[in-house]
Amino acid sequence: MRAIRRFTVRTVLPPSLEGLDELAHNLRWSWHPSTRAVFEELDTAVWEQVGGDPVAFLGALGRERLDELAADASHVARVRAATADLRAYCEQPRWYQRQTAPTMPASIAYFSPEFGVAAALPQYSGGLGVLAGDHLKAASDLGVPVVGVGLLYRAGYFRQALDRSGRQVETYHALDPDGLPLSLLREPDGSPAVVELALPGGRALHAQVWVAQVGRVPLLLLDSDVPANDDAARAVTDRLYGGAGTHRLEQELLLGVGGVRALRTHARLTAGAAPDVFHTNEGHAGFLGVERIRELVADGATFATALELVRATTVFTTHTPVPAGIDRFERRDVEQYVDALDAAATLPVADVLALGTEDHPGGDPRLFNMAVMGLRLAGRANGVSRLHGRVSREMFAGLWPGFDPQEVPIGSITNGVHAPTWVAPEVTALAARRMTAYDLATGAGWEAGGTIGDRELWELRRRLRSRLVEDARRRVRASWLRRGARPGDLRWVDDALSPDVLTIGFARRVPTYKRLTLMLTDPDRFAALLLDPQRPVQVVVAGKAHPDDEPGKRLVAELVAFADRHDVRHRVVFLPDHDMGMAATLYPGCDVWLNNPLRPLEACGTSGMKAALNGGLNLSVLDGWWDEWHDDDDGWVIPSADGCDDPDVRDEVEAAGLYDVLEQQVVPTFYDRDSEDVPRRWLAMVRHTLVTLGPKVQATRMVADYVAHLYVPAAAAGAALAADDLAGATALADWRARVHKAWPQVSVDHVDSGGMGPSPQVGDRLHVQAWVALGDLTPDDVQVQVLHGPVGPDDELVELHVTELVLDDTYEADRYGYGGDVELTATGPFGYTVRVVPRHEALTSVAATGLVATAS
Repeated sequence: MRAIRRFTVRTVLPPSLEGLDELAHNLRWSWHPSTRAVFEELDTAVWEQVGGDPVAFLGALGRERLDELAADASHVARVRAATADLRAYCEQPRWYQRQTAPTMPASIAYFSPEFGVAAALPQYSGGLGVLAGDHLKAASDLGVPVVGVGLLYRAGYFRQALDRSGRQVETYHALDPDGLPLSLLREPDGSPAVVELALPGGRALHAQVWVAQVGRVPLLLLDSDVPANDDAARAVTDRLYGGAGTHRLEQELLLGVGGVRALRTHARLTAGAAPDVFHTNEGHAGFLGVERIRELVADGATFATALELVRATTVFTTHTPVPAGIDRFERRDVEQYVDALDAAATLPVADVLALGTEDHPGGDPRLFNMAVMGLRLAGRANGVSRLHGRVSREMFAGLWPGFDPQEVPIGSITNGVHAPTWVAPEVTALAARRMTAYDLATGAGWEAGGTIGDRELWELRRRLRSRLVEDARRRVRASWLRRGARPGDLRWVDDALSPDVLTIGFARRVPTYKRLTLMLTDPDRFAALLLDPQRPVQVVVAGKAHPDDEPGKRLVAELVAFADRHDVRHRVVFLPDHDMGMAATLYPGCDVWLNNPLRPLEACGTSGMKAALNGGLNLSVLDGWWDEWHDDDDGWVIPSADGCDDPDVRDEVEAAGLYDVLEQQVVPTFYDRDSEDVPRRWLAMVRHTLVTLGPKVQATRMVADYVAHLYVPAAAAGAALAADDLAGATALADWRARVHKAWPQVSVDHVDSGGMGPSPQVGDRLHVQAWVALGDLTPDDVQVQVLHGPVGPDDELVELHVTELVLDDTYEADRYGYGGDVELTATGPFGYTVRVVPRHEALTSVAATGLVATAS
C-alpha cells in the first residue's frame, strides 16, 4: 500500500555532538578525508552501509547509539576539533584575500544548469556539471567569493541499468531534499524564501531556494516543486535535461531570471555582497542578463545603458564545439515568455529578442540561440582549452562578419580538476607523509630519486588497481543479477579482471562523436590484445547515453554485447550507472586512460586529468587539453586522420592507429620488467606525468586564471561604467549608438605604399599610406590599421599581424590621411590590407562593436 504523503524525520543530535550536523551539511567532507574519518570512526559498519553519505549516516544512527557516542569523550573531542577546523577554513583569509588588484570582486555569481559536487547530491549528468562542482570547490579552497546558482532537480539525472539484452534502461528516483546535504533558505519569520516568475497565460512559476554549502561557497538551487505552483509549473525542475521545447525554456528562464532573483534574496537574508561579476557556464543561464537589464531599466536606466553595464560584468564560458550542442528555441515562444516576465513593460521586447536571434550568415532568424545570446551579453567569453578556443572562434565567426576568426572575442582558459576530490586517499596519504607543501604543489616530490622509490610507487599502483578490480566485480555481478542471471551462473565474475594486468579505462557520456566503440572496429584484433597469454590487456568501460539519443544507446548495446562474449568477459567489462561514486575507484585504478573522440570535437576532456593526478598515463587523440599539454613521456597519441571526409574510413584508420600504439608501445612498456619485476620505464612516465601535468591540471590553477584574466577585469570595467550614477555606461551607450549610425559613411578611399626597392627582402620597411572618409565621426572614434602577414595562393592572410597607422593629414569633406611602417620579418609571399575599426577605451576587443570598413 502506498503512502499518500511522504516526509523525512531528521535526527536530533545530543548537544555534545551537534557539530556533526554542521559537518554533514557542508560538502567540504566530500574532499576532506579528515572530516570523513570523523564520521567513519563513529560507526564503520553504518558508514559503509550508507555509502559514505554523512546526512544518511546521521539518519541511520539510533538514539541509543547516539547517546553512547555522546558519552565517549574521545569521539566528542574529535567532532569538536573537526567543527573548529571547518569554521577556521571558512573564516580565515586564503589566497584570494592576499591579492592586491585595485578592483577585486566582492562577490562572483556562477550559474550552471548542473553541479557535480558529490555523489550524495546527484545534480549532474557529466563533465559540465563535474567541472562546475570542481570550480566551486577550488574557489572555496582559494577563498574566491563565488556564489553558485543552479536548479534542484527532484529526480536528478537518470539512473542507468542494462536489460536482459544489454540495452540501456533509464529510471528516475525521486529525491527528498530533506535527506540531502541542503538547507532551505528562509525569511526572518521562518517561512521559505520564494522567487516568482510570471508565465504566459496569466500563470506564475514559484521556486523555493535550497542552499548547499560547498566549503566557503554557497550553492543556491531553485526548486519549483512547491504548493503554490500548478502541476506543470511544479514539474519545471523535475529532471536534469528532461523534456524539450517550452519545458526546457522554462527551466532556463528559471535558472537565469529566477537565479538572479534568488541571488538578491540570498544577499538580503544573509547580508551578503551583491555580485560584481556574473559568470554563465554554458548558455543555459543566459536569461540572467535579461533580468539584470530589466532591474536596471526599472531603476531608470535606458536599455542601451543597462546593456553596456551588464555586458561589461558578464563572463560566458562555452563548452560545446558543435552547433548541435546548443539550445535553440522558437523565437515566437521566447517572445511570449519575455512579454509575460516584463509585466511592467519596461523592456523593449524586440531588443531582447535581437540578443539571441540567429540573424548572422547561416543562421535561422526564426530561432533564438542561447549561445548567441550568451556571447552578445558577455564582455568576456572563453572556451575551455586552447584548441577549443580556436574551434569556438571559427564556429561563431559569423557573429562578427568582416573579422578574421582569430580576432573573434573568445579566448580560452583550460579546464582543471579538483585534486582533493579525485586523487585516491592512498596517493594523498603517501604524498602527505613524504612530501613538503612545496613538493606537493610543484609535483617535484614525485621526481626520480625522491622520497618514494620505484618499488613503493609500483606497489601503490597495484593497490589502486586491486581496489578497482574488487569494485568492478561487485558492480558486474549486480548488473548481471538485475539482467536476470542466476547467482550460480556468475562464478566467472570472481575471476573477472586481475590486479596484475594492464588496465585501460574509458568512461564518459556517450554521444557518437566520443566513439565508445572505436576499440571494437576490428574485434578480432582487439580480442587478441585482451587475451594475449603473456601480455594481456583488460578494459573497464562506463558511460551513459542520453535517453533520447538512440545512436548513443546503440553504441552502449554494441559494447555490452562484446563484453558479454564468453571468451573476453573476464578482460572487458561495462559498468552501468557511471557517477562520482564509481569514479573514486575507476580513475585511480586505471593504468591508461583512453580518449578517442573525433578531433576537434572534445572541448576539453577532464577525465584524463583525473587519471593523470593518480599516476595514470593518457592514450588519446590530440584533442582538448591533451592537444596543448601532452609530450612523449606522459602518454601516447592516437594518430588522427583529420583530412578524411568518410567517417567509416576515418574510424578504420584511427582504430588501426590505436591498435598499433597499444601493441607496439603501451603494452611492451608496461610489461618490460627488470629483475625485481618492476617496469622502470613505465614508472618514469608515471613520475613525469605527476611532475609535469600534476600542477597544470589543477582546478585551483583554472580558477586563479579566471580571477586574473576575467573576473578582476570584468569587475574593474563594471565599476568604471557604474560610477556617478552609470555615467560611464551611459556615455559608452551614446558613443556606440553614434558610431553605428555614422558607420555607413566610413570607408577606406585609397591605399598606397612605398619605401622598398624592386626586390623586397627581410629587414626592409614597407611604408603604408591610407586615405579614409569618416563622415560624422572623428579620428578619436576610430583606429586605422594595416593588416599584414604571409598570404596563401588565394591571397588570404594566413597569419594576421596588425599595425596601427597614425594620423598624418586632415582634408576637406571629412577625409583624413594616415601612415605608418611595417617591417618585413619573414621570407615568402606577403600581403597587406587596410581597415578602419571603432576605438573606445571601454571596448574589450577590436571586434566588440562588430563594425569594420576594409579597403576593397
